[in-house]
Amino acid sequence: MKAALLQITSSDDPAENLDMVRAMMAEAAEQGARFILTPEVMNCVSTSTTRQRAVLQHEEDDQTLAGLRDQAAALGVWLLIGSLAIKTHDTDGRFANRSFMIDPQGQVVARYDKIHMFDVQVTESETFRESKNYRPGDTAVIADTTFGKVGMTVCYDIRFPALYAALAQAGARILTVPAAFSPVTGAAHWESLLRARAIETGCWVLAPAQTGEHPKARGKTRHTYGHSMVVAPWGEVVIDAGTDPGIHIFDLHDSSVSEARRRVPSLTHVRRFDGP
Repeated sequence: MKAALLQITSSDDPAENLDMVRAMMAEAAEQGARFILTPEVMNCVSTSTTRQRAVLQHEEDDQTLAGLRDQAAALGVWLLIGSLAIKTHDTDGRFANRSFMIDPQGQVVARYDKIHMFDVQVTESETFRESKNYRPGDTAVIADTTFGKVGMTVCYDIRFPALYAALAQAGARILTVPAAFSPVTGAAHWESLLRARAIETGCWVLAPAQTGEHPKARGKTRHTYGHSMVVAPWGEVVIDAGTDPGIHIFDLHDSSVSEARRRVPSLTHVRRFDGP
C-alpha cells in the first residue's frame, strides 16, 4: 500500500493550516497514497497561551478536525492526524495534545492523548514546559485499520521504549510518531530513537514532522527539526525528508514486519525478572 508523510510548517492560524493540509492531502491521494499522516499540533504551533486560548476549540467544535474528516472521506483515504491542540473541560484549563485516526468514511476510529510531556531545559535559552499548558494522557492506544494494527504515539513518547514494547506486544505492526521536535535534540537523537524503536519491536515506524521557522501572530518564534522519517522493521531508514516542507510517498509492506520478527523474534523472548 502506498502511504504519504506530510512535512509542514504550521503557523498559529488553524484555518490557514487546514487549507494547507487539505491541499497536500489531495496531492498525496492523486499520487496514489491510501494512508496519509500529518505531524504533531498541525492545527496550531504557538508559544503563546493567550493565542492558543483565542484560536483553539473543543473536539466537538473543532473546525480542523471536521475539515480533515471531510477531506479523508472525499478522497477515500485513511488519515492519521498526528495531533491537534484541543481545548478540554478540565478545571485547570489545560489543553490536550490529541492524535486521531480517521477512516476512509471520515469517521474517528481511534484517538490518543500524548502521555509523556516535554518538560526539559535543552539549552540555557531553550526551555519547554509542555505540562504547564497540556495535560498528559494515561492510556496507550492501538487503532485497528484495514492494513494492520497501528500503535499511536506522539513526539516525546519516543524516549520511553516501554510504551512501544507494550504496543507491539499487544499486536501493533505499525507505530506512528508525529512530532514537532526541537532542532537541538533532533540533531542529536531523532534518527537513533526512531531506528531503535523499529528494531526493538520489528514494526514500521512512521514519523511525520513539523519543520523550520513557524509563522506567528504573537509569542516567541518556534523552530522545529523536520526530517520526517520512515523506518522499516529491520531498522533501515526508508525516508529522511530533510528540512523542506513537502509530501513523501512510500510503500508500506506488512511482510517486512513478519520477516524482521522471524529473523529476530525478540518479542517472544521477553522474560519477567526480579530486581533491581
